[in-house]
Amino acid sequence: MRTAAATTEVRRPSAVRALTTLLAVTAAATVVVELLNYWYAPEQEFGLAVRTGWAMLRSLGFLVLIGHVNRGRTVARPFGLILAVTTIFAVGRLVVPRAGVPPLPGLLGFGLLTALCVAVVALLYRSDTVGGHLVRHRKGLVVEGGTISWREVTPKRPPVAGWLLTSRVAAFTYSPLMLVPALVAGGSILDGRLSAVPAVLFWFAAGIAVSYLVLFCTAFLMRGRAWARRMLVAVTFGVLAVDLPLCWWLLGVDGLIRDGGPLVAAAILALYGLWRARTAEPPTRS
Repeated sequence: MRTAAATTEVRRPSAVRALTTLLAVTAAATVVVELLNYWYAPEQEFGLAVRTGWAMLRSLGFLVLIGHVNRGRTVARPFGLILAVTTIFAVGRLVVPRAGVPPLPGLLGFGLLTALCVAVVALLYRSDTVGGHLVRHRKGLVVEGGTISWREVTPKRPPVAGWLLTSRVAAFTYSPLMLVPALVAGGSILDGRLSAVPAVLFWFAAGIAVSYLVLFCTAFLMRGRAWARRMLVAVTFGVLAVDLPLCWWLLGVDGLIRDGGPLVAAAILALYGLWRARTAEPPTRS
């Protein structure tokens, strides 16, 4: 008599499947809303095209987030929170025109996208089922017993608070949030404003340097170094001290609101995450 081994298919929980569907809808809505804003904009200028392109790239971020959720990665929560918050700011800054009343389709699209982002954050942080699913770490090559295998790599560092991961992800957005307005300001050079060349070049250099600084200090931040926490706070205030005045000088009040606002939101979230994690973490080493 021949027997066949029964195979059971492990299905993801319904809340996780609902989250992945919601993320796919949000990614598509991001593209549609941005195209609507650009279509109804009174002036389809260079700066608007750059900001629209950057906002549309966030749809790729939602697709990456779907991959993290499907794999049950712990990084999905902070990544989803930062992506949702910055998407709302990135789209909101383009809904309001320089003058006049925002078009109704743009307002409706922004309202829908905001509701989708809020729903994403609610599922990530309020659903116990989703929280129980997002417990895995990244995979990598592991050498053990003379054999090499590709499997989940458990971090050697001690467990860190979720808010500390949120601060890390928020800090990684500093560089692109500086480079986008710097690219917009670069358009003024094409209009004959040659006096802005040194400031724009400095802006680009600062944005690139910030990416390396954040990478350095957050690597030690995850290992519980107290000095890395202080360094990230200093980098955050330094970024604001550089970016906001340059936004105001080269892009005006409109640019300060459109480009400085998302950076301020990311900075507040990073600092708040550090503050929240301070009480949740074990004593840090200096």
